[in-house]
Amino acid sequence: MKSSLEIFLELLDSNRKGLNKGIYSVCTAHPDVLEASFKQAKRDNSLILIESTSNQVDQYGGYTGMKPIDFVNFVNGIADKVNFPKEMILLGGDHLGPNPWKSLPAKEAMDKAKVLIAEYVKAGFLKIHLDTSMFCADDKGDREKPLSDEIVAERAATLCKVAEETWSEYRKGQQKPIYIIGTEVPIPGGAQEEEDEVIPTTPEDATETIAVTKKKFLEMGLDEAWGRVVGVVVQPGVEFSDDQIFEFQPEKAKDLSENILAYDRLVYEAHSTDYQVEDSLVKLVEGHFCILKVGPWLTFAYREALLSLEAIEIEILGRDSKELSKLSDVLESVMLEEPKYWKPYYPGNEKQQAFKRKYSFSDRVRYYWPFNEIEEAKNRLYNNLSKAEISLSLLSQYMPEQFYQVCAGKINANPTELVHSHIQTVTGIYSRACGLS
Repeated sequence: MKSSLEIFLELLDSNRKGLNKGIYSVCTAHPDVLEASFKQAKRDNSLILIESTSNQVDQYGGYTGMKPIDFVNFVNGIADKVNFPKEMILLGGDHLGPNPWKSLPAKEAMDKAKVLIAEYVKAGFLKIHLDTSMFCADDKGDREKPLSDEIVAERAATLCKVAEETWSEYRKGQQKPIYIIGTEVPIPGGAQEEEDEVIPTTPEDATETIAVTKKKFLEMGLDEAWGRVVGVVVQPGVEFSDDQIFEFQPEKAKDLSENILAYDRLVYEAHSTDYQVEDSLVKLVEGHFCILKVGPWLTFAYREALLSLEAIEIEILGRDSKELSKLSDVLESVMLEEPKYWKPYYPGNEKQQAFKRKYSFSDRVRYYWPFNEIEEAKNRLYNNLSKAEISLSLLSQYMPEQFYQVCAGKINANPTELVHSHIQTVTGIYSRACGLS
């Protein structure tokens, strides 16, 4: 049986041959989102690509509290729960580099990044995105412009060398890691300011990134590792912010799309593809943006589903019931008490910020689901709805797509299946766009 990595590389090759095949990358550490994604991949009989970022998972635990090996065990535990074959899981590390420590001098930040890379490789992550594009505290240059290609490439090659040495020491005889280079603009997770348009990377800039990075790899004796560089992160012209979605415009990225075919084996990786319509995702795949990253849209869908269930709960129990979960109220209270995950990202007055905390496409809510008070409120919601029969008429009102699925006998009207089904509205879009369904 082929491994997930072999299948992944075959998909990339098919894409280069114009067969319009792609793969979407599930970028989240949320258990319900991951479980729903596993169910999607199981139904499609496809591999699943799951990635964690350098902020989520690092040698200190990241904001999830998980080190790389913990994340591997966490993902495998969810796979066991849904009986998904582990050989069809491909794990990736996203934006691996000095970003979490960019406030430190470059040497200190890079020393920590080296440990980060080593821990990811030791844990068995096979898809490694080398991202060294950020300024560190003592880097010279105009901070309004990108860090120089030479510095970025040299640091990327340095981290690749660490990855190769770590593989040789700890995982020799197993599959070697593959690498993604480059970065998108703006920073990962969605734009923080309103924009008029998002300009795609120019073919010249993509060419320069590839050429300079290859040069540094070869200078460091990483010839063989360069043969395992399979993707380049560029900006195809897609982005989202609090309430904006910039749709892919294929004609503006046409030259960029064609440019990648000048190289052996390489495809593009597109970040921030969340909230694109299905046709735009199809056109991205057709344009050799073969790897589509999705994250906030999945947890945004999770929030939508929970708030829909809360509306159903209120209709069933009544607004004055003391048994209500009060999930929205608890969520708002915790976010106000712990503003560090949203306040730097949500400008505006008090009313505007309140709206963004709940409904922003950037979905900073996703950082708060693990809080105990919120988890307890969610469990009360689930318990209340599990004890009551959810009427079809309420489903039709608040979760119309799930209403049709219940009527068709595809899912049961219990909270877990309803929530997972709503998340799979998003994964289904990506699955079809990538030719996996």
